[in-house]
Amino acid sequence: MILYPAIDLKDGQAVRLIHGDMDQTTVFNDDPAAQAREFVDAGCEWLHLVDLNGAFAGEPVNAAPVEAILAACPVPVQLGGGIRDMATIERWLTRGLARVILGTVAVENPALVRQAAAAFPGQVAVGIDARNGFVATKGWAEETDVQVTDLARSFEDAGVAAIIYTDIMRDGAMKGPNITATEALARAVDIPVIASGGVSSMADLTALRDTGVIAGAISGRALYDGAIDLGAALAALRS
Repeated sequence: MILYPAIDLKDGQAVRLIHGDMDQTTVFNDDPAAQAREFVDAGCEWLHLVDLNGAFAGEPVNAAPVEAILAACPVPVQLGGGIRDMATIERWLTRGLARVILGTVAVENPALVRQAAAAFPGQVAVGIDARNGFVATKGWAEETDVQVTDLARSFEDAGVAAIIYTDIMRDGAMKGPNITATEALARAVDIPVIASGGVSSMADLTALRDTGVIAGAISGRALYDGAIDLGAALAALRS
């Protein structure tokens, strides 16, 4: 199971939110590229970036720090937030991103996900953000009547690289991930599922790994707070 350190970008800084609320922001680093280098130096295999401003604006906002991270770090990087058209997808992938994450458009324009996955094999992931089992969009600001499993299954034949499943009520709250829901989703689809939201201890990582079906886990606040030692966690997951 791959551990993805998360860098959430707001106004050019590395931050974390609680429950996706832009008014509940903690700034962890004024230099996101320096933060990314710390994670890489600890041995991470991937980085997970979110353009929080972009998720609300519907277009990339934190391009400068993303590009600085790409320039500074040799590991593959995935990015979500405000990526909602082919031009933006192509621009990011040609600038060095390994993978783009499509969230809101997966609900509003699923044909774009299919088009992008066909054009860029292995480089398009679907981000499914859920509150009480239903998908939320536009930076989690809007709720839909779409069920998580139904949306995931609709992309089974599209060739997407992964599904990143976030339980909004667990995100940033340090209360543990929704292992039951994440495992159920991973068993319901053939697409690799990456867990996000609430991953706050080594025990959480071990529990996710031990399901045997979850491909990765994203953690942010716990790494910044020291609740998870990244180097130790990576070593444990590789053993």
